[in-house]
Formats: sequence, C-alpha cells, structure tokens
Amino acid sequence: MGVNKARHEYAAVVTSIDAGPFGALRVAPSILAADFGSLASAVREIDAETDWLHVDVMDGHFVPNVSIGPPVVKSLRQYSARFFDCHLMMSEPGRYLEAFRTAGADGCTVHVEVGSTATLIDEARSMGLRVGLAANPDTPFSTVAPFLGDIDLLLLMTVFPGFGGQSFIGDVMGKVNEARREVEANELALDIEVDGGIDLDTAPIAVEAGANVLVAGSAIFNRPDPLKAAHELRVAARSARS
Repeated sequence: MGVNKARHEYAAVVTSIDAGPFGALRVAPSILAADFGSLASAVREIDAETDWLHVDVMDGHFVPNVSIGPPVVKSLRQYSARFFDCHLMMSEPGRYLEAFRTAGADGCTVHVEVGSTATLIDEARSMGLRVGLAANPDTPFSTVAPFLGDIDLLLLMTVFPGFGGQSFIGDVMGKVNEARREVEANELALDIEVDGGIDLDTAPIAVEAGANVLVAGSAIFNRPDPLKAAHELRVAARSARS
C-alpha cells in the first residue's frame, strides 16, 4: 500500500478543525435524524458527546432522497466547533467539493461506486479536505482496497444509503475486519467508519470488527434525551475495546 503523493504534495494545507488522532474511538451523530426545524438546537444539545458531526448529503440521483447542501453546512458552522464529516451520497460529488469546503466542511467522503475515484481523492486533497471513501454494503472490499493508502477515512456502509432508520447489515463486518487487517499490516493512517443501524447493540459489534468511528442517527436523535443516548453509545462502544 503506497501513500498517495497528493498527501505529501498538499501536506501544508490543513482543515479548519483537527479530526484528532487516527484510530481513536469517535461518536459521530448524524444530523439526518435530527429535527430539521431546529438543527442548531439539536447540534448544540449533543455537543458534549460529539466527536465529529456527520452530515449526510443526498442528491436524489445516487440515492432516491434529497437532503441538505452547502448552505445548511454554512449555517450550522457557526453553532458548532466540531469536525464536520460530510458524506456525499452524490453522483457528481466533484462538482460540489469546493462549495462544501467553503461552507465549512472539514472532511468529505465520496462513494467508490460513482467512479473517477483517484481524481476525486486528489481534488479533495488539493482543497485541504480530509478525504474519505465510502462503499455500499454490496460493494466488495477489493473495490476500495487499492485506495486505502491514499485516503484518511474508509466508510463502510452498514445499510444501503438513502434512508434513515434501517436495520444494521451484519455481513458488512467481514469487510470491516479486512480493512482493519490492512490498516494494521501496512501501518496506515486511516480511520474506519460505519454508518447505518448503529445502536447500543450493534456499536460493540462494529468496534470489535475494527471500526473506530460510529455514525448514529436514530439511536441518538430519536431518543428522549439525545445527549444521554450519545453517551450510552460511547460507553457501549468502549466496552468492546476493553
């Protein structure tokens, strides 16, 4: 696994907010499950238990739903000093990378399924974004494996993207295992993220498999006390590391 030359070429370009050390356990609440009528309040309510704020962007083409865009990211930026982890579920993410970066995104994750992966990685890197690559549940690990040395984050979807509240697909843990083995064998600076159906039961399963970034939406924002729910999720995840 080689390290992408772009990582060295743009080493002087940094994101506004530090993502923290690679491999650290992180809880990333997904605002897709929050009340869109009071996003700022929802974000502030869970801030104390937020490592990264996960922003799901849907274009109505790559996935059937439409969610938010750069203007919402820009608006939220003034209410949060957390790392903004933007997941671009888009057919043409390259057209919007600069807009998200300008709006306040710290990291952008594109899907390997849309193609032009090497170009998208280089473009994101050149803008100073932390670079992520996502794979759907039915996309084989071999599709993302060639890029592991070039990215900062591998997002392995544990549901099919496009809708919140889906059930966790346990079969994806095989890919998480493979990714963790590659990270350790090649000493890669790479975070492994899972997204979809993450709750008190599935968070420890994902962590045991090798994930260190947990995206959770419904399990946090659909609870009576979202802050407490996020804390409980963190505790459950930590138990799998002990």
